[in-house]
Amino acid sequence: MKQIFAGLVLSLLLLPGIGLAEAAASTETGVLNTRPSGPTQPIDDAYGAFQRGYYLTALNLALERARTDDAAAQTLIGEIYANGLGVPESAAKAASWYALADRNGDANASFALALMYQEGKGVPANRARAAELMEKAAKAGLPAAQYNLALLYVEGQYVEPNQTRAAALMEQAAKAGLGDAELEFGLMLINGIGTVPDPRRGAAYVRAAAEAGLSDAMVEYATLRYLGKGIDKDIENAAQWYEKAAQLGNPVAQNRLAILLAVGEGIPKDLQTAAVWRALARRAGLADPKTDKLLADISPDDLKKAEARARAWPGTPVGTTRTDSLRQ
Repeated sequence: MKQIFAGLVLSLLLLPGIGLAEAAASTETGVLNTRPSGPTQPIDDAYGAFQRGYYLTALNLALERARTDDAAAQTLIGEIYANGLGVPESAAKAASWYALADRNGDANASFALALMYQEGKGVPANRARAAELMEKAAKAGLPAAQYNLALLYVEGQYVEPNQTRAAALMEQAAKAGLGDAELEFGLMLINGIGTVPDPRRGAAYVRAAAEAGLSDAMVEYATLRYLGKGIDKDIENAAQWYEKAAQLGNPVAQNRLAILLAVGEGIPKDLQTAAVWRALARRAGLADPKTDKLLADISPDDLKKAEARARAWPGTPVGTTRTDSLRQ
């Protein structure tokens, strides 16, 4: 999804897979909760129909409220048109409804419209306008907007570069439980970017992101474990985290696990399984001469078996270490 520095993301990345419905839904009530500030009101019936997949019913119910400047209803209509749910997809109509909801104080609409200006979808591409809308949504307390705005401050395009501001925004999003932000803020703490260095606290944030299922965070946490940076050194545990990320298809983890297996560091030496992970990393486009050198002495028979195992993955899991009880 994004490029992780040994540190921080250096380009604007928009969170994939986060629709406005997901960003706004209350996990307790199932009501569209888009009111960090402003006149937005919950739209129980319309959003309830939306959740159940009755999109035309949701649209009709939302239209009734939208006429009274109900910003949450307008945002929901924008989401329906943006994704073509029960109606022909129309980025232009979605942008129009998001713009109305934005003017009526809905932070989710501001965020959605920012993404559309960023991508030039439904509206002319305008990154400066996207940054303004992202700022507005971030100030209203939307974690996804805080995360993306932090990246803009790191990049220094369309806003003045400001590492301190970036760190503050990233911390807000991380505290809200946004996994990508937990990873990025953890790395900022470890490297002292925009904030006072605090490797131990940073490692805790990276671990939280890893536990949330982010394979990039698993790789970072494994590396911290391997180096003993901000946390006690534990090479066996590092191997476990690398394997967990490798099983999720992360090529960096696959290559690093191959290296550990090839030398028997933190995990029993196993050249054949190392060759499996090397093959999978290569398949993803990551070739490493160091790994090749470590596997130079593998027997032709083991290499043949490794290649067959790699071809069967992911249908057939590559078993190496136990990852069902990862330790801290």
